[in-house]
Amino acid sequence: MQNIKKITDKIAGLDYKLMDLTQKGLDNLTKPQGSLGRLEELAKLIVGITKKGNPIFKDKVVFTLAADHGVTEEGVSAYPKEVTAQMVYNFLRGGAGINVLAKHIGARVVVADVGVAADLEPNPKLIIRKINYGTKNIAVGPAMTRLEATKSIETGIEIFEDEFKNGIDIIGTGDMGIGNTTASSAITAVFTGCPVEDVTGKGTGIDDRGLTNKIEIIKTALKINNPDPNDPIDVLSKVGGFEIGGITGIILAAAAKRIPVVIDGFISGAAALTAYHIEPKVKDYLIASHCSVEKGHRIILSHIGLRPILDLDLRLGEGTGAALGINIVEAAIKILTQMATFKSAGVSKRTKE
Repeated sequence: MQNIKKITDKIAGLDYKLMDLTQKGLDNLTKPQGSLGRLEELAKLIVGITKKGNPIFKDKVVFTLAADHGVTEEGVSAYPKEVTAQMVYNFLRGGAGINVLAKHIGARVVVADVGVAADLEPNPKLIIRKINYGTKNIAVGPAMTRLEATKSIETGIEIFEDEFKNGIDIIGTGDMGIGNTTASSAITAVFTGCPVEDVTGKGTGIDDRGLTNKIEIIKTALKINNPDPNDPIDVLSKVGGFEIGGITGIILAAAAKRIPVVIDGFISGAAALTAYHIEPKVKDYLIASHCSVEKGHRIILSHIGLRPILDLDLRLGEGTGAALGINIVEAAIKILTQMATFKSAGVSKRTKE
């Protein structure tokens, strides 16, 4: 916990003075005031986060963390757990959705194994920081020990800090782990106090009978483990996942370095929710890329107080939504830094209020 506290102590507030100056600059661009809506809001937010009046996104990074979940023993997913490892290899070959979208926006993808239930072949593109071979089955006991939960967050912090040396201007978060929507629903139910039925969806595509089973499994897990909503580490250890803990650490570490964090869908949302409950100031650094089809995601965003940029019926994960979100945020910054002012363009300002 010492390392986590050291990081959270470094998370400062936004630079509101610079944001006010940015607003004046935006109001002086060749357009009616406020006419570019949320693009203007995002530009101002990025300035407040980075403390840079003219930010540039040279180094865009999507962190995709992989881990397995013991709860798959309960039939909560439409896919076998072996798919987690198989998809990691797909990431490394560049064949996954996140690879395509990251390439589209000029971002690099950082893939890390923090808890895959198999020994993956060494690859220079793969970070292996395995905490354990998947979590335990939350329907019969805690997902992990408290020590492992703490270690998962600290591992995420370390992964971010190692990559930060290569240059980072903005990050996206992504995940891979069969069974992780079950863990995310459990985390969401605990922190928001919402009924399990309201935060649980069909994940990879289970049928109605599968959804009923999934809801019952989560209720059982919450009853057996009794996670404490006032203790985020306890919640993570009782019903979480190693990749969720890792993404939590990445979010905290990025905020400590004043790096904007574009979160992906439901699993990244559960990590953001955990990070928010560890240190509420992290909210200022979070940008919700989209609203997932998983219904618990909307509840997470509402709880934290985030408004998604996009709503495209996405539910893939991997960081795909985050990549699209980064693209929009970069467009917002280009409006701020590249658009002409009324004076430079020789355009008359409005004459009536």
